[in-house]
Parts: sequence; C-alpha cells; structure tokens
Amino acid sequence: MTHLPYTLIPDSDLPPALGLIVLQADETLEPDFHSTFADTNAALYVTRIRSALEVSPETLGAMEADIATSADLLPKSLRYKVVGYGCTSASAIIGSDAVANLVRTSCNTTEVTNPLCAAIAFAHHHGLKRLAVLSPYLASVNAPLRTAFANAGITTDTFGSFDEPEEAKVARITEGSIVDAATTLANGADIDGVFLSCTNLKTLQAIPRISKATGKPVFSSNSALAWHMKKLSRS
Repeated sequence: MTHLPYTLIPDSDLPPALGLIVLQADETLEPDFHSTFADTNAALYVTRIRSALEVSPETLGAMEADIATSADLLPKSLRYKVVGYGCTSASAIIGSDAVANLVRTSCNTTEVTNPLCAAIAFAHHHGLKRLAVLSPYLASVNAPLRTAFANAGITTDTFGSFDEPEEAKVARITEGSIVDAATTLANGADIDGVFLSCTNLKTLQAIPRISKATGKPVFSSNSALAWHMKKLSRS
C-alpha cells in the first residue's frame, strides 16, 4: 500500500453549519428545507427524533426525553451557527427555553430555535399582532400553542383546525384543502396575517396562493423556522 499525502480544508473555509432536528413522523420539513436552503451558503445537517404516530399533549411532551440524544447525533466535528428543533406544538408544551437548553447539552451551537419562537419572532418583525391560525390538530394540542402566542402579545381569536391527530394523515392533507381552509378563516376576519401551524403540513406552495386570495401576509411553521434560522445564522 502506498501512503499518499493530503491536505485538510480549514474550518474557516467551510460554509456555516446549520442543524435540524426532524420528527420521525414528519414527511414535510426536510424536503421543504432542502428547497428553501438550496440557494444559501450554508450546510444543513439533519437528525431525527422519535415521535408518536398520533399527536397528543402526552406524546408531544414525551419528546423532551429524546431531544438531547437526537442533537447528539449531529456531526461532532462542527460548531453550528443554529440548530432548529422541528416541532411547533411540542415547543409550546415543553417550552422554547427548555428545548434550547436540552439541545445545548449535547450540541455545540451558537443559537437554538424552533417553529414556535420563530413564528413569534416573524410576527413581531413584521408587526403582526392578530393572526388567523390554521392547525391540523385537536383542541388539546392547540391550547398550549394559543397560550404561547397570547403570552407573546399575539392574538389568535380566528383559529381553525382539521382536528386530525394522526401524523400520516396530516402529511397527506392536500394543498387545496389547506388553501381553502385558510382562505375561509381569513376572509372577513379582523387580522394582520395568517399562520399555518405544523411542520408536517404541506404549505410551501400553498402560502402564495393564500396570500393572493386573502391579501394578507401568510407564513407557516416551516417558512418561519427557515426565516429565523437564516436570520440567526447571519448575526
């Protein structure tokens, strides 16, 4: 065997590293991010976290025990600019501060975010204080989300849901159903914008259609998380 020389790429020449924790049951967030980050100078690294087939406050809260383990599976040789934990409703139940602390126990990152705190940051940045919210989940899952928005000074009096607890079905809800539901909620309502909650809803192509139909700013768990991660990575 011939020993051959090599050189190493300096860390300073590497693109900014971003980490993403995706739910095992989620079929939408990772493809959305591959599209959303395609034109950015960033390297996106993805890990998965165990999640239940059905969504309830109990199954969402149970993920708290696995967040640090999932973050620990991201490549250890990198320092991350931002790590995103990809669950809106679990972030409301576990708490954004608790999520961030758990990620930091096992991952070297400057910032941690999630779709809930990203949505709040997006709403504040754009002056959106009254939101129409579309969720796929049951009322017991939606209640902590609404409380978190209220604590941030954002009202969600206009709120609608598909009342679907099964993640596989959430991921199959059609773009047309999302557009129709969000438009029905928003039209005639006293709101500043529309938020589509849940990383598993296929909202990427629905957002511009809803915005055109309602004349309101529209954002989703996935678009807000991508926006916040890009913003934090530049700071």
